[in-house]
Amino acid sequence: MVPDLLLCLSFGYAAALKPTCLSAQFRRPGDYIIGGLFPFGMDTINLTARSEPTLVVCERLFVDGLIWALGMKFAIDQINNSTSLLPGVKLGYDIYDTCFEPLVALQTSLPFLTRNGTSGIGVLCNYSDYQPRVTAVIGPHKSDLCLLTAKLFSFFLIPQVSYKASSEKLSNTDLYPSFYRTVPSDKNLVEAVALLLNKFGWNWIATIASDDEYGRGAQELFLSTAGNHSICIAFEGLIPTDLTDSKAKNQLEDTIKLINKTKVNIIVLFAFSQPVQALLEHSISMGLSKKVWIGTEAWMLSNIAASIPNIQSIGTVLGFIMKAGTVPGFQKYVADLFTSVQQDKFCQESREFHHPMNSDMLDTHCRECDLISLQDVSSMLSRSLIQPVYVAVYSVAHALHRALGCTHRACPKASVRSWQLLHFMNTFPFKVNGQSFRFDQSHGTNTGYKLIFWSWNNSTLTYLPVGDYEESLSINKSQIQFYTADQKPTSECFRHCKPGQFRRIKGFHLCCYDCTDCPENTFWSFKDSSACTPCPEHQWAPGRSTRCYDRSERYLFWNEPLALALLTLMSITLSLICLAAVLFLKNLETPLVQASGGELNLFALLMLTLLCLSCCLYIGKPTNDLCMIQQIVYALCLNGCFSTFLIKSLEITLVTEFPRCAPTFLRWLTQRRAWLLVALCLLTECLLCFCYLRLGPDYLVSDYKALPTEILLVCNTESWFAFALMHGYNGCLAFVCLLCTFMVQTAGKKYNIARGITFTILIYFIIWIFFIAIFVTLKTVLRSVTQIGTILTTCLGILGIYYIPKCYIILVLLPMQILTHLCFMNMCLQKHGNKDKSHGNE
Repeated sequence: MVPDLLLCLSFGYAAALKPTCLSAQFRRPGDYIIGGLFPFGMDTINLTARSEPTLVVCERLFVDGLIWALGMKFAIDQINNSTSLLPGVKLGYDIYDTCFEPLVALQTSLPFLTRNGTSGIGVLCNYSDYQPRVTAVIGPHKSDLCLLTAKLFSFFLIPQVSYKASSEKLSNTDLYPSFYRTVPSDKNLVEAVALLLNKFGWNWIATIASDDEYGRGAQELFLSTAGNHSICIAFEGLIPTDLTDSKAKNQLEDTIKLINKTKVNIIVLFAFSQPVQALLEHSISMGLSKKVWIGTEAWMLSNIAASIPNIQSIGTVLGFIMKAGTVPGFQKYVADLFTSVQQDKFCQESREFHHPMNSDMLDTHCRECDLISLQDVSSMLSRSLIQPVYVAVYSVAHALHRALGCTHRACPKASVRSWQLLHFMNTFPFKVNGQSFRFDQSHGTNTGYKLIFWSWNNSTLTYLPVGDYEESLSINKSQIQFYTADQKPTSECFRHCKPGQFRRIKGFHLCCYDCTDCPENTFWSFKDSSACTPCPEHQWAPGRSTRCYDRSERYLFWNEPLALALLTLMSITLSLICLAAVLFLKNLETPLVQASGGELNLFALLMLTLLCLSCCLYIGKPTNDLCMIQQIVYALCLNGCFSTFLIKSLEITLVTEFPRCAPTFLRWLTQRRAWLLVALCLLTECLLCFCYLRLGPDYLVSDYKALPTEILLVCNTESWFAFALMHGYNGCLAFVCLLCTFMVQTAGKKYNIARGITFTILIYFIIWIFFIAIFVTLKTVLRSVTQIGTILTTCLGILGIYYIPKCYIILVLLPMQILTHLCFMNMCLQKHGNKDKSHGNE
């Protein structure tokens, strides 16, 4: 093939001195016509100055567009010569120039919509039976052109297959039901670019796009993807598409200055070859330092960018191009075609096919093609991606083959509408040169990408494949020679935070942040460095931690100093109570003990003993049962003690305030009948305790918020009404005792039993005022300490104010009175004896 190609090149160069008929090769009749929209020309010369709807003319030939169009022609000629695909059916084609302009693309799309055999477009209510001139359309190449034409063709449901448009907007099959493409969408491309940046650790970059649908759409997708990959955008800019505008130069210069200001070394460029050419030319002329330029297939293989003077000085160029296979026989086909268009007979036949059906119809397909030789396109033949165009034509041919019901031998003579092809394009795979293809749900094909490196050897450019991307990215880094030579360029704007720190964003850029320590009970996760992850409820973490730790349980332990101090105080209190009980028991028959209640004192001291021992219920690991028993034991023990005070208070009131009624009622408050009143008080308290159990007893709560590193096990009050009902009854007993005793008066220098009860009750009320205030608000381990302190203070208050004075009288005052009485008796006896002796002497 290569010798033949060289021979044709030499022949073509010699024959290129005269015009050819290449422009006449882009129209052929057939049983079914396939329309083609390709960018033959660029640089429109009369678009802005146009004052009436005349033809828009392009000034320069775009070689890539010519080769793509020849790829479509090659595919159709190959299908027409096939004996298995569409046998007996001839495909025709009609290829027009889009000139890179939406306006031109719309103008050249209108002939495709004319009714078959006419030059008019019918205005109908129902287009089901409408047969447009073309069965399907191949192209155009730019996304902004496709967004315009796809709406037009989707109305008629004419299949449109683009070979280059990659905008994610075109994936919306609701808006563009008949649009297909043989290239991946920009969503796949930007993901590949983000992975490339991560591979090299580049997170401080600039992104520049052409101010068109492709550039803006790809840049928008990249910006949304970059944040998910911890990539920070230092600068984002747009290249004007109208480079003839006077403001375009200033805009390009401002872009270069901002790149210099941000000091980035990596620039991601989403643009077509013309805007890229303008940007790179200004970068070179303004002396922009070398950078790493990451491009896309929109300009990576274009000779426009590669032919810029001094292009090697821009730095390192890496980029992704669609992974596409070669098309066998295409180069020879092009060489033969350029040879044929030099022959008069071939040209005469071509012009007959090319002649428009109507003189008013557009007949300008490729103005500059007749002045081009094979040598002018040879450099692009080897690297231009023809397969997407080739596959696009074959996708339509296979759909038509199935719609007609063809076999491998023949096709029936039938009429097929354009919209009938959509079903077969959506549901059936097809093969091209042994490779299987299929349109996905968004009517696209994802064949993956190749990573290309611009390798310069003196002035020769080689497009060196250095990586692949499908679902993951693999790179052969050893083949990439960066402009820094000794090591890869760095592009980082931020320092790495230490373990246990997260990034607190400052200002606009994601990379501008402070490293902040993770607070307590949060930890730094490798999966998310922009925030600290809260620990689970049962765990905790110190500040700046990278993991969580299990919480320990916290309650009042038996061996901690505070518990030991309380147990010591309880032992002292218990000892005093026992000593008082022993003293009262030994002096049970004395008038003082009998006057203060007799055996009831022993019962009250027993209740105080049990109350004092109940302090042990508050030490150690609590349970639901312990929480419930604590309040019941406290209430019953205190009730037993207060019931004895109630009997004595009522007795004092009857004697002092109601002396006339006293003989009648005192018998109910003395001796064995007094025990009935004590039992009645206890029974009432038991009923209230039962109500407390039914309404809502205290229960165990695991408090995770009270302590930073521990789980506080604390008894919680479920029903404050039940709590108040149970303890309020004891308060009522105490209040009755207070009413009965605080007004009782006695002669001076005499012991007043009523005063002992009065001050005991006052101390009880004072203790409970402080206890309730602390108990309700306190939710730490000190809550148990408060309850123990309340119990011990209550016991000591009752003991110290009511019983200790009686013990003092029994132990000190009563023996002194007896001794004084004996001394007085002895003195009297001695005095009487002396008198008897004197009388005897007398």
